[in-house]
Amino acid sequence: MDTEAVNLRLARGMIEVIDNQRREQDDLPTRPAMIRRMLKQWCQDRGIEVDE
Repeated sequence: MDTEAVNLRLARGMIEVIDNQRREQDDLPTRPAMIRRMLKQWCQDRGIEVDE
């Protein structure tokens, strides 16, 4: 897998949303993993194919 780090700041409210979604997952992903899942789902919902 070819990856590159992306650093960003998020509002506390957005972090709360991410953490709430993490807690709904059976495997309690890390914040970065949850953000990747959410972004992947966003792309799929719009018919955008992304290589992983």
